[in-house]
Amino acid sequence: MTLATAPARPLRIGPIDLDVPVVLAPMAGITNTAFRRLCREYGAGLYVSEMITSRALVERNETTMRLIRHHESETPRSIQLYGVDPNTIAEAVRIIVAEDHADHIDLNFGCPVPKVTRRGGGAALPWKSKLFADIVDQAVKAAGDVPLTVKMRKGIDKDHLTFLDAGRAAEDAGAAAVALHARTAGEFYSGFADWNAIGELKQAVTSIPVLGNGDIWSADDAVRMMAQTDCDGVVVGRGCLGRPWLFGELATAFGGEGKTVDATLGFVADAFRRHAELLVEFFEDEDRGCRDIRKHVSWYFKGYPVGGDIRTGLATASSLAEIDDFLGRLDRAAPYPGADAEGQRGRSGHPKRTALPDKWLESRELASSASEMMRGAEIENSGG
Repeated sequence: MTLATAPARPLRIGPIDLDVPVVLAPMAGITNTAFRRLCREYGAGLYVSEMITSRALVERNETTMRLIRHHESETPRSIQLYGVDPNTIAEAVRIIVAEDHADHIDLNFGCPVPKVTRRGGGAALPWKSKLFADIVDQAVKAAGDVPLTVKMRKGIDKDHLTFLDAGRAAEDAGAAAVALHARTAGEFYSGFADWNAIGELKQAVTSIPVLGNGDIWSADDAVRMMAQTDCDGVVVGRGCLGRPWLFGELATAFGGEGKTVDATLGFVADAFRRHAELLVEFFEDEDRGCRDIRKHVSWYFKGYPVGGDIRTGLATASSLAEIDDFLGRLDRAAPYPGADAEGQRGRSGHPKRTALPDKWLESRELASSASEMMRGAEIENSGG
C-alpha cells in the first residue's frame, strides 16, 4: 500500500482550526455518529453528519432530532443542512445555533437524486442564482459566529454550469468555505471527476478556502488533487467506505498524526466488528445495528479471500454474537490484497439527463409559480 506525503497544510474554516485539510463528505445512511466516531479513531479531520432536511428539523421530526446528536467525543461537531426555502433554512440554522447542536454547518447544493432535482432542489437549485444567494445569505446571518459552508456540484450538465457563479455568490454572502464535487448532476457518480474545475474555482474564489471532492480513493489521490488544483483541502466520500482507516493515512500524508495500519484480514475484521458495535450503540438496538452494518460488508472485504458463505452470513446476521461467529472463521493472517482492494467503491452508475421542473432551464430567475412546487423537494425525513 503506497502512501504519498505532502507538507503539513492545516485548514481554517472560520474559527475552526483543523490539523489536516480533510473533511468527511456527508453520505446518506453512512455518516451517522457511529461511522464518524470510527473514522475519528484513525485520524484527524472534520466529520460531517448525514444530510439533515431543514423542514424536518424545524418540525422536530423524531428521526431528524436523533441524527443531529453528536457523541461527547466528537469535536468539532458538524451538521449538513438541505433545503430550498431561505426562511426555513435560516430557521433551522437558528435552532442549531441556539440549542448548541453544532460547531459548523454545511449547506447541500450537490444532491443529484431525481426525486430532489425534479423539484428544483439539490444540484438543480444553484441555477436559480438569486434564490441560491438568498439562501446562503440568510443562513450565514442566522449562523452568527458558527461558520457556514457550501457544498455543490459543477452544475446541471456541461451546458448549464453554475459552480463559478455560485462560488463567488457564497463568498460574497459570507460563507466560510466552498466545496466542489467536480461532476455535474447529469454525470451523477459516473466517469471521472473534473479536477480542473476545482482549480478554476480556486482561482475565482480567493478570500475563503476552496475544497475539492471527487475520486479520492487513497491518500495519494488527495495529495495529487491538492497539488494539481491548489485547493485548500479535500472532501472524502466513497473512498472511505469500508476503509475508515483512510483518515489515518490522510492525516499522515498531510503531516498530522494518524494511525499507520497493516490491513490484514484480521485488522479489517476488527474494524468491521467495531463499526457494528458502534452502530448498535447508536441505534440502541442490537438487531437494527446489525442490520445496518450489512450494507458495509462488500466494502470492507473488497478483494479479500472471504467466501460467499461468510459474506452471506455477515449480510444476514442479526446479533453481534452471530457476527463474531462468522468473523471467527476468517484467515486473520491473510495479507492486504493490494490493487484488488483499492479503487472505486460505492455508487457509480451512468450519466443521465437530470430530472428538472418544467421550463426550469429557461431562466435563472425563479418564477413565483415554482415556489410551492419546490416545497416537495424537501423530503420528509433526513439522511438522504
